[in-house]
Amino acid sequence: MGKNKRGRNFWHLMAIVTIIFWGTSFVSTKILLDYEFSAIFIFVVRFIFTYLLLLILSHDTMFAKNKRDEFFLFLGGIMGGTLYFWLENTALTYSPSSNVSLIVCTNPLLILIVISLLDKKERLNRRQIIGSLLTFVGMVLVVLNGHLYLHLSPKGDLLALGAAIVWTLYSISIKQLHTKYSSLFITRKIFFYSCLTAIPLLLADQTPIPWDNIKVPVVIVNFLLLALLSSLFGYLVWNLVLRELGTVLASNYIYAIPLVTIITAMIALNERITWVAILGAISIVTGMIMAEYKGKKKGEEATKD
Repeated sequence: MGKNKRGRNFWHLMAIVTIIFWGTSFVSTKILLDYEFSAIFIFVVRFIFTYLLLLILSHDTMFAKNKRDEFFLFLGGIMGGTLYFWLENTALTYSPSSNVSLIVCTNPLLILIVISLLDKKERLNRRQIIGSLLTFVGMVLVVLNGHLYLHLSPKGDLLALGAAIVWTLYSISIKQLHTKYSSLFITRKIFFYSCLTAIPLLLADQTPIPWDNIKVPVVIVNFLLLALLSSLFGYLVWNLVLRELGTVLASNYIYAIPLVTIITAMIALNERITWVAILGAISIVTGMIMAEYKGKKKGEEATKD
């Protein structure tokens, strides 16, 4: 196996690990909500804690090389952090989680459409497009998990669609920064602007903070899981994955998030999984394998490892 292929396989593995952490974060958030913490308080605490850790790891350079790059980092922070989590968590208060998961996880399709229009290098061939669509179908089956219909809730569904759109904007806004800055710097700046723009939401939140519950071990563990694995590791590694695999191809892994969530919920919350979800899982894996390979261009000579 060639060196380039081994390196590419490593980043596919890192994408899978990141998606596992992000998929389990829904269960951690649900547990914290059950302990009466508000959705806003949960993501603001994880943002602040993650940023402080990143600041310890990276504090030599505080600003981007120019105002334009700094502006795109600001967009990344508000889109990929504050707005995304606010829209997603608020949507859950109006719509069933199945609706929200299904709509939010359509953002790879949005990314595919937008990036394909903007960047010829990231356009997928027919096989990859079919693979992406197959993965999307699998994600739908996983979200339905045996239910044959979704309850429409216009307000919540529109908020979930907003979350999918802002994550697409986040992916595009930081795409051009990967060749200029380290993933550590980009991630730290994103969380800085996420903290800055999330504080007003926290101040406006009228939900009482259950301070006594903060001392409960399960609460501490789940806050740490969200901050260390989902935020610190997740965003840091995901920015590298986007750079190494390309925005469109890497984003296909997002389709697997509902699968990870439902498996975790089955283990931790005793929720059931049906044959429909299993069929969806097979479809997700098959589609992602198809989407990985572009094949050789016409006239391209085969090279030995």
